[in-house]
Amino acid sequence: MPGENLSRDEARERAALLSVDGYDVSLDVRSALGDHDSEDGGPRTFRSVTTIRFRCSEPGATSFADLIAPSVTAVSLNGKDLDPSEVFDGSRIVLEDLAADNELVVDARCAYSRTGEGLHRFVDPEDGEVYLYTQYEPADSRRVFANFEQPDLKAPFRFEVRAPEAWTVWSNGTGERTDGIWRFAETKPISTYITCVVAGPYHYVTDSYERALGDGSTLRIPLGAMCRKGLAPYFDADDIFLVTKQGLDFFHDHFDYPYPFGKYDQAFVPEYNLGAMENPGMVTFREEFVFRGKVTQASYEGRANVILHEMAHMWFGDLVTMVWWDDLWLKESFADFMGTFANVGATRFKNAWITFANRRKAWAYRADQLPSTHPITADIRDLQDAKLNFDGITYAKGASVLKQLVAYVGQDAFLEGARRYFKRHAYGNTQLGDLLSVLEETSGRDMGAWARSWLQTAGVNSLTPQVLLDGEGRVSELAVVQEAAESHPELRPHRIGVGLYRRGADGALERYARAEVDVDGPRTVVTELAGAEAPELVLVNDDDLTFCKTRFDATSLATLRAALGDMTDPLARALCWSALWNMTRDALLPAREFIDLVLRFAHQESDIGVLQMLHAWADSALTHYAAPEWREEGSRLLTQGATSRLYAAEPGSEHQLAWARFFARVTDEPGSALLSGLLDGSAVVDGLAVDQELRWALLDTLATYGVVGEKELAAELARDDTASGKRHQVRCLAARPSEAVKAQAWAQVVESDALSNALVEATIAGFVQPSQRELLAPYAEKYFAVIERVWAERSIQIGMDVVRGLFPGLQQSQATLDATDVWLAAHEDAAPALRRLVLEARDDLARGLRGQECDAAASTG
Repeated sequence: MPGENLSRDEARERAALLSVDGYDVSLDVRSALGDHDSEDGGPRTFRSVTTIRFRCSEPGATSFADLIAPSVTAVSLNGKDLDPSEVFDGSRIVLEDLAADNELVVDARCAYSRTGEGLHRFVDPEDGEVYLYTQYEPADSRRVFANFEQPDLKAPFRFEVRAPEAWTVWSNGTGERTDGIWRFAETKPISTYITCVVAGPYHYVTDSYERALGDGSTLRIPLGAMCRKGLAPYFDADDIFLVTKQGLDFFHDHFDYPYPFGKYDQAFVPEYNLGAMENPGMVTFREEFVFRGKVTQASYEGRANVILHEMAHMWFGDLVTMVWWDDLWLKESFADFMGTFANVGATRFKNAWITFANRRKAWAYRADQLPSTHPITADIRDLQDAKLNFDGITYAKGASVLKQLVAYVGQDAFLEGARRYFKRHAYGNTQLGDLLSVLEETSGRDMGAWARSWLQTAGVNSLTPQVLLDGEGRVSELAVVQEAAESHPELRPHRIGVGLYRRGADGALERYARAEVDVDGPRTVVTELAGAEAPELVLVNDDDLTFCKTRFDATSLATLRAALGDMTDPLARALCWSALWNMTRDALLPAREFIDLVLRFAHQESDIGVLQMLHAWADSALTHYAAPEWREEGSRLLTQGATSRLYAAEPGSEHQLAWARFFARVTDEPGSALLSGLLDGSAVVDGLAVDQELRWALLDTLATYGVVGEKELAAELARDDTASGKRHQVRCLAARPSEAVKAQAWAQVVESDALSNALVEATIAGFVQPSQRELLAPYAEKYFAVIERVWAERSIQIGMDVVRGLFPGLQQSQATLDATDVWLAAHEDAAPALRRLVLEARDDLARGLRGQECDAAASTG
């Protein structure tokens, strides 16, 4: 629609002109029930009536309100009826001749969503129940009610909702039902994108939190948690409430600002596009955090981290909000950092920084080496840019840089800066300078240079140790060499730890010396370590204080090849694994060598999250970075290794479960016989419970090899006739090795919009199989022929899923690279967000080809 992609310049102009005093939003969602969409073949709709009270600094000026809706019934501005056909173009309502004080009333028919954007409608196949929830970030509240859709036009909101009699409705504020209408308390001033409505027959559990405040009063927060009725048997609300209370205690202790939004509900909802969303008083999560089968502690830790991440947003993002999406990091980087900080400080997950170093930062390292990398404080021209910037830079790199900032200014100064920031800007909007000013006050340090280096430049530096020994075998000089990519040559100041490790009499590889040093410039000598006994391993960025790619000298690398599993410190071990994976991606370490290290040492990994990350990396190494002629051998080695570790793992342990899932994912076709045996019970691994989720994992690979077909998958769906089962079945069906299957899956995703977002995701995941490269080859040309049309016709979320998911990245050849370049050259005027996605996919393809060259050289070297 013209005007749907709001620009930063338009938002600035509107913010300078308008101030919003309040919204009254009335929704009627009784139409959500029933079997059919509208009689005319259009989308199923609901009534939305919005009243906005706002001021204009220049009476007589013209502006606009935002609304994406199939139709508008009536528009009234200051008591004057306007012709909807003249003022509404499908995404904007033109407002002319504004007064100093204004009241806009819009009566519209808005559409329910099947893409997870706006008001999403889900029908549970298990019992036919209908569930609704909203998801707006960055700009989809305009799909539900008329508004001024930008983060700096905050206002109080009052919602009322008419819903089916048997339903319960929730929103940001406390609600009650009177005369058949759910009415909700007025919110504090908040941005449009964090308003929320959840409605349906949800299973709802309550609790409460109390805390004595410094003024002698008691803060009482009603707690709630909900999920679909079909998931109620698996819903561990007690653990969710435990982490919630621990988080509220932690943030109250550290922020000295009481939770400002009344109640605290948490809804686990179906077909969710994100991990979670920080709507104040009504946080929404993807329902996959309700675990239907046995999972490892890494999954519980991950859920706790997300709960705490969203809770940190109540202060960083909801109470104080960025002016525009350029400063998205002001909420996401802080929430990402605070999630792990609170997980370690308040919950049972004391090793969460290990997970952060190994898993979260891997996302950031990849994102920061793409051609689309950007500074943490980004240049966000419009809403499409904003949508794509919910990425590894804004989240994980930003959080890593904040960890560096804490080392730079000190934890006390950092937290005192946060406390002043909240009190100074409560219910307002901020930019980078607002945060830097309070940190300068509390730390006494000049934040300008630090911000320019870390927040306003892109790219990741490499830190490599150089060790010189004297004649007695001691360190005469140890230096850290800093390098940067040609495309982003900035060398940054780093506060790092440098650890020296060696093996003891018992064979354990342990740290015996450490120095903390400021690295600045291309080479920094670590004087504190001069005279130390010769190390077998030097680990720069010991304790993971900074954001960098860690490299090794030759001696250190040889030590890791021989004894990585003997390293006793789990964080140091995780950092070494991460460094080796970065070397593999950078074509400095052959993929077959990385796989060999995983097969030799991963079973010694004590941290289950790190083990599962190693499994994912080994699979990726074989798929993307191994030489084509070695893939069959690599697949055989991974199958053998995973099988032996599965049988050797402690019966019933989470390590056994992790090896079982890895085996199910990587086994070659001859190894699939064991999968069939585990599925039908003819094969037994002592202690391994083959629950429903593991059954689907086994079936996924069996379907890929054609061992099971439509009949067997239908039978399994009958066994697990749930929303989760349907997603698994759809993925398995698309994974079958048949030209007709692939053609059908392609058509369902590319040529039709009948599938929901969750089923589009499942179909793409099944369609793309590394063992079916030849079968998928014809779709490379088709991909480039359709993506511009798909991007134009589908929602941005579905467009992103299709463009990313169906890129022919498994067709690893110069011809595919050339075809990508031809498309880019011929589509220089395509939507910038679309070009960015294709450029990123091209970079992954080129990186894979470089890795394959490195791996091929290893066979002859």
